[in-house]
Amino acid sequence: MYQMDTIAAISTALGEGAIGIVRMSGEEAIEIANRVYKGKDLTKVPTHTIHYGHIIDPRTNEVLDEVMVTVMKGPKSFTTEDIIEINTHGGIIAVQSVLEALLQAGARLAEPGEFTQRAFLNGRIDLSQAEAIMDLIQAKSKKAMTASMSQLQGGLSKPIRELRQEMLQTLATVEVTIDYPEYDDVEELSMTQLKETAISVKEKIQLILDKAQRGKIFRQGINTAIIGRPNVGKSSLLNYLVGEEKAIVTEIAGTTRDTVEEFVSVRGIPLHLVDTAGIRQTDDVVEAIGIERSKQAMDQADLIILLINQAEEFSQEDQQLLEITHGRNRIIILNKQDLPTKVRTEDLAPWVEAKDIVTASVMTQEGLDDLESQIEERFFKGQLESADINYLLNTRHTQLLQEAMDSLDEVIEATEMMIPVDLIQIDFTHAWNVLGEIIGESVQDELLTKLFSEFCLGK
Repeated sequence: MYQMDTIAAISTALGEGAIGIVRMSGEEAIEIANRVYKGKDLTKVPTHTIHYGHIIDPRTNEVLDEVMVTVMKGPKSFTTEDIIEINTHGGIIAVQSVLEALLQAGARLAEPGEFTQRAFLNGRIDLSQAEAIMDLIQAKSKKAMTASMSQLQGGLSKPIRELRQEMLQTLATVEVTIDYPEYDDVEELSMTQLKETAISVKEKIQLILDKAQRGKIFRQGINTAIIGRPNVGKSSLLNYLVGEEKAIVTEIAGTTRDTVEEFVSVRGIPLHLVDTAGIRQTDDVVEAIGIERSKQAMDQADLIILLINQAEEFSQEDQQLLEITHGRNRIIILNKQDLPTKVRTEDLAPWVEAKDIVTASVMTQEGLDDLESQIEERFFKGQLESADINYLLNTRHTQLLQEAMDSLDEVIEATEMMIPVDLIQIDFTHAWNVLGEIIGESVQDELLTKLFSEFCLGK
């Protein structure tokens, strides 16, 4: 599918910066740029070259900015169309003035994600690769970025295409059975092949879904609640992990009265940290609201980091926190080890195993490497490699893979019940089509519109 109109948009974030980029794509991109560009004749320059000049207002001939213009002729471009990229001086006024000049000269303002949508519609990338572009932009860790780049290069497309090809070969055999029903042995062979292929494809889909759990962590981060009674070092731990003073730290108990949230990367693993108000009995209305939010954050957490002040006597509040987090994925930090110890590991034995305990001092940062090792061990058994994650499955992918598996279960059950082959083929074909939706080989226009509308302008 090829669009006839030419689109333009600002591709860099609005604000002050060294440069801004205005992008244009379409069969008239070079001609439109030439109408507002003062320099070389862009219609005569070689492809993939960059040129110095000025952008002028097509109405007044006024010079708007000093620029560098890149010319990329299709089909060797991101959208496979002619593309112009104009590097302007950074700043809202400069880039908007250049964009307005292009719109005055004949371009249309692009919709969100329309450049990527054209790349998909013109066969440059498939749908999973298009989604990987947004994942790459939103990556919260280096490993997430690596996984997104791998998916952009076909990390998910390749296994899905292989599964569909395996299924297509079986479908071809089934078609022979349906066309020539007089050959009974062919029907029996088709039934056997349908079952064997369904089992094989289902197992491979399950492997993809198993990897999806890691991808989910990379995409969304691990919801991590930092809890404890007041003044045990929760906000200091948040500040350490973030690398800056995000939370107020004082010696006054109850300083944190609401949840403080930040994204951090620990050994390449993204954590969605929630520093909570100290949990205790209080008559302060505002603090009580903060404590209630702390309990909500704890209920929603994938990981709980519970701090206990080992420089003070083990309290009833500490015990209650150990009891209510029992059975949850948690790490216990005995904090303030730089001070005389009043809480021993043995004191916690009824409520926690020794392997879940980290002895540390948030103030001196001693022992916090052990905390990071614990986090890595909990979620990836300490053996995470970038090559293990080739894609980041989103909710759409996961739902479609599960739908395909459900259809394959129907196929397996139907073959065991000796249901006619032409009826079994319906579920088998449905699974094949559903897998095609992941890479966009069978997808509705409404879905495409929704997916690409979530992209930013200029991408």
